[in-house]
Amino acid sequence: MSTPSVSLPGGTWTLGDLTVTRFGYGAMQLAGPGVMGPPADHDAALAVLREAIGLGITHVDTAGAYGPRVTNRLIREALHPYPEALHVVTKVGAVRDQQGGWPPARRPEDLRRAVHENLEDLGLDSLDVVNLRLGDAQGPQPGSLAEPFGTLVELQQQGLIRHLGVSNATADQVAEAQEIAPIVCVQNMYNLAHRQDEELIDELADKGIAYVPFFPLGGFTPLQSTALSAVASRLDATPMSVALAWLLRRSPNILLIPGTSSVAHLRENVAGAGLSLSDQELAELDKIGR
Repeated sequence: MSTPSVSLPGGTWTLGDLTVTRFGYGAMQLAGPGVMGPPADHDAALAVLREAIGLGITHVDTAGAYGPRVTNRLIREALHPYPEALHVVTKVGAVRDQQGGWPPARRPEDLRRAVHENLEDLGLDSLDVVNLRLGDAQGPQPGSLAEPFGTLVELQQQGLIRHLGVSNATADQVAEAQEIAPIVCVQNMYNLAHRQDEELIDELADKGIAYVPFFPLGGFTPLQSTALSAVASRLDATPMSVALAWLLRRSPNILLIPGTSSVAHLRENVAGAGLSLSDQELAELDKIGR
């Protein structure tokens, strides 16, 4: 891998036996509008992926449902054969319908098909990390994950998956998964405004399990957005920069996967996540989600 041109904020974390940068890249926005179809600018999408690796990012997050099957194929076109240090994390358990919805697809046959499609589209013999997506578009939903997670364990035993995780999961489902097989990460919605996983993050940190928040600026009320913008303005930074920097400070097991389809915005996110926050600023930001 080429020498990174900037220093990535946050250092590294270990997913099982895989070391990744805590600042990663989420590929969802590389697909077309509404995460459906091909990108408007194919070459620009490839350029973003290559720039991410050029910056030293070693954690790329994707899913077969993005496009569907669009972002995985872009990743393969841009980066294959993959640098040894790069690790691609994918998700199974949901598909896309013609209306742009994300219906669950967690029957054993659905999951086996999804894993094999990920392998084919990424050009891999084994997937580094596969997250089982639970719940629905409204968020986590209660219920046992034993059957679908057990299917992924079987595929892991066949050598098609190295490590497992869960996404959009309740704390009870995270605990249930750990009783079935080791997990290396949990990927849930969490940010300054949505702190429902506070205890879970700390429990996972104690166990050496990564927590990967999505939607770092999602679900803010106007009042909360105003409070965040006020801090960002004082620091001469963007709200996204402040939100990412706060997440890195929140806990050492938090891994970032902000997405973008722009090289300039990617660089801005990397620089922004390295923003230094004072104790006073942290205290002010902490009030946003209380």
